[in-house]
Amino acid sequence: MNIPEKLKSILGQLEKVIVGKPTQIQDCVACLLAGGHLLIEDVPGVGKTTLAHALAKTFGLQFSRVQFTSDLMPSDLSGVSIYERGKESFVFHPGPIFAQVLLADEINRASPKTQSALLEAMEEKQVSIEGETRPLPSPFFVIATQNPHDQLGTYALPESQLDRFLMRISLGYPDRASERELLAGQDRRDLIEALPSLLTLQEMLGLQHAVLQVHAAGPLLDYVQDLMTASRSGQWFLQGLSPRAGIAVVRAAKAQALLCGRDYVAPDDVQAILPQTIAHRLIPVGDAGRGAVEQVRALIEAVPLP
Repeated sequence: MNIPEKLKSILGQLEKVIVGKPTQIQDCVACLLAGGHLLIEDVPGVGKTTLAHALAKTFGLQFSRVQFTSDLMPSDLSGVSIYERGKESFVFHPGPIFAQVLLADEINRASPKTQSALLEAMEEKQVSIEGETRPLPSPFFVIATQNPHDQLGTYALPESQLDRFLMRISLGYPDRASERELLAGQDRRDLIEALPSLLTLQEMLGLQHAVLQVHAAGPLLDYVQDLMTASRSGQWFLQGLSPRAGIAVVRAAKAQALLCGRDYVAPDDVQAILPQTIAHRLIPVGDAGRGAVEQVRALIEAVPLP
């Protein structure tokens, strides 16, 4: 497999569906190659669900979608056992969570009880149902979409669940030229249905293995640790980054380096993925007057390069 050509074709196909958003698309691909879960937060109608569906189709993965609502129960995700008279026993009927890509659409419209049902699945790649542990397919990705918290009928995701997402991105409104292409072009649903799968399962696993082989030198890891230490100073955030967050930064930076055609991580890779990888894990200090993403950018400016 020619990895650079394969990655170029993946990015090119996705950019035909989600026009004018190359940076966000590269972040999504990096997140999935790093084996992480993805949270897409934005207002309705800007292409969150379309992007998730296009990612699954392009990567050649089994896809399942759940529309989260206030009355969605945990069993609606995991499945239930139903008594079948012909077999004279209970037979387990798996829910939509048993898919390689689970699109949790508008995840923050569900109750906290249902949101928490995803935690074990996201972290352990398994679910416990009626006292039995059942493994989930491999690979297993959760792509969740979320509406802004100020919209009606939303519940804020708990910090423990936000920490399970490797990245959080926002698409934003398209520029004028991209929007014109959307208005005049083919329907996105029809476009997605026609998308070919560009990866086999073995190729997908091979790309994930290639991410792990990307080299992170000692000075680069020193830089990541300097960023983590600065985040704990109390100057920018109420609480700093955890070791798990640091591991996530290195994983995401390795995937970013691979997408840039390198077998080693550069400081530019860390800076490119840092806001998307850590901002959702941090709460900015109250008197800063800036959001978490702006605070992360200020942190990058303050920490010297190796």
